[in-house]
Amino acid sequence: MRNNTSKKKQNNIAGFCKKVLVPAFAGAVYAMSQMTVTAFAAGGDTSAVTKPLDNLKTLVIAVIGAVGVIILAKNVMEFAQAYQQQDSSTMNSALKGIVAGAMMAGISSVLTFLGF
Repeated sequence: MRNNTSKKKQNNIAGFCKKVLVPAFAGAVYAMSQMTVTAFAAGGDTSAVTKPLDNLKTLVIAVIGAVGVIILAKNVMEFAQAYQQQDSSTMNSALKGIVAGAMMAGISSVLTFLGF
């Protein structure tokens, strides 16, 4: 009896696939094939779209560079003060800040070199 029940379940699954899934899939494929749209895009100047994005990119890079210069100057002064007081932990922290500030200040030249 158990074997008979599993065959009924298999028949039910096969019937469900034939009656529901196959027509639904065929309908979805047909609908997608009918929903095509031809794009008539002009192959010309795209600067109207890209110019504001380029301006935003330039602004963000300039702000990062300016903040980097400020961080660099602050940490150089902090390092000089820590060196005068012979405070090694503050010198270590200031050196990390100097490296981070130099990286931020130099980001614009690095991105220009990379072609961004």
